[in-house]
Amino acid sequence: MKNRDDWLEILVCCKDNVKACIKPYLKNLEKRQPDLGKGAGGDPMKPVDLAAENAIVEILERYEVSYTLISEESGVKEFGETPRRFYITVDPIDGTTNLVRGLPFYASSIAVSSTPVLSSVFAGLVADLVHETTYTASEGKGAFRDGKRITSSKESSLGDAVLGLDLNTYRIKSIASQLTKLIEKTRHIRHFGANALELCYVADGLTEGFVDIRGKLRPTDVAAGLFILREAGGIVTTHTGEEFDVRLDPKEKIKFIASGNKQIHEKILSLVNSKC
Repeated sequence: MKNRDDWLEILVCCKDNVKACIKPYLKNLEKRQPDLGKGAGGDPMKPVDLAAENAIVEILERYEVSYTLISEESGVKEFGETPRRFYITVDPIDGTTNLVRGLPFYASSIAVSSTPVLSSVFAGLVADLVHETTYTASEGKGAFRDGKRITSSKESSLGDAVLGLDLNTYRIKSIASQLTKLIEKTRHIRHFGANALELCYVADGLTEGFVDIRGKLRPTDVAAGLFILREAGGIVTTHTGEEFDVRLDPKEKIKFIASGNKQIHEKILSLVNSKC
């Protein structure tokens, strides 16, 4: 593997291997999977998470790639003779709780960057492991669903928009007041439980935005999804409207607002930051 143009081929191979390696776990969902301790991101790690991560590493080894792995499960690990040439940020299974309960919404997320910073991501893939849908993007070349180019929504009305909103936190009281007006103005609120894939839905124009101001999510969860959204024409800022960039680290915590277009993004920001 010599240059950036080879990466999408490699990521698709990683996705295919993840699908193959998790099949045995999908056949035994009635049997509760044990916790393998906490992953680097702080969440309980299941055998299926580790199997998916190993599937990605196996493909990268097959292509003889030197890289630094930044994983929600194993943390930061270096592979090969020049590990700082590429950084691979992965959430092997995004939506593990959904998977182990048989809920059909989970994905695998992989982003490739030249430095361990979100703004240096140049290739990404998010694979819907249930519906056989794969989202990809490479820097400056747009975003794609199963090879077909996608663009984010132009809908600017919150009354007509579908908006993703993650409220999964024990600290809900601390952020509820920031979200009340947004919820009042938005007719269709959704959360499916796999944030990387939800960001791809914004990129694909299926939803108009995704809001996460919990300070709980990690960049390993969404590095690929955020990159795909930007390549599709979407917008990502901090929850206060500033430029969004972050170090790619499984221990980092982030807040952001992602939207399909500038008009609806500004409306979301104004409601989240309303003092009234």
